[in-house]
Amino acid sequence: MSAPIHARLPANWQAPPDYLRDRIVLITGAAGGLGRASALACARAGASVVLLGRRIARLEKVYDEILTLKLAQPAIYPLDLTGATPRDYAELAATIEREYGRLDGIVHAAAHFETLQPASDIEAEAWLRGLHVNVSAPFLLTQACLPLLRESAQAGVVFVLDDPERVSRAYWGAYGVAKHALAGLVSILRDEWESTSVRAHALLPAPMRTKLRHAAYFGEDAATIALPDATADAVVYLLGADAAQVAGTLDLR
Repeated sequence: MSAPIHARLPANWQAPPDYLRDRIVLITGAAGGLGRASALACARAGASVVLLGRRIARLEKVYDEILTLKLAQPAIYPLDLTGATPRDYAELAATIEREYGRLDGIVHAAAHFETLQPASDIEAEAWLRGLHVNVSAPFLLTQACLPLLRESAQAGVVFVLDDPERVSRAYWGAYGVAKHALAGLVSILRDEWESTSVRAHALLPAPMRTKLRHAAYFGEDAATIALPDATADAVVYLLGADAAQVAGTLDLR
């Protein structure tokens, strides 16, 4: 079934109380800009969040923030996606199954971007690392967790895209290629999962004040760019029942 290219967040949408109550949500890159904001937003909506990232100290800060708000207790799962293997993803899925018995959502907020540079200058290791973290890791992690997602009455997987026109231009390298591939992956999964309880969602944020953006636009005045909070609210929307009929990319630009 063909899907609309773009969808919009309903005007003035706010998560109802306990919108994600009793849901288990895994968030990759949970210590980063969008990851942290998504973790807090999902926890405020009632979810139990599993914080995945490579820096334990930064994950612990997000963990403590959630505890301070007296929300559902989160969990920390340290994993560096740069070198993660299928066995690592299988162990992650086994741990979630052992602790929770199911999984209701995944937010792929982790991203890898080093610098803008000509394609001819990209080292092989940097190219492979960019493709792995930005597209292979989301696929392999989702594949490993799919049996758990199917145990949920209604599960959602959110893949974060980037402006396709912008990352098609010169110097975006592996990051740009990976984001185009990720959009294709979401389209494939959406069709394959159409008759199941699992939904695949693509989210296209407006510009956000994150370290990744600063690396690409280092001369930009960060104070003029919005924090990731509005995008995190859209993540919550996609994970819940209100987005059950959303097809295509949720475009926040």
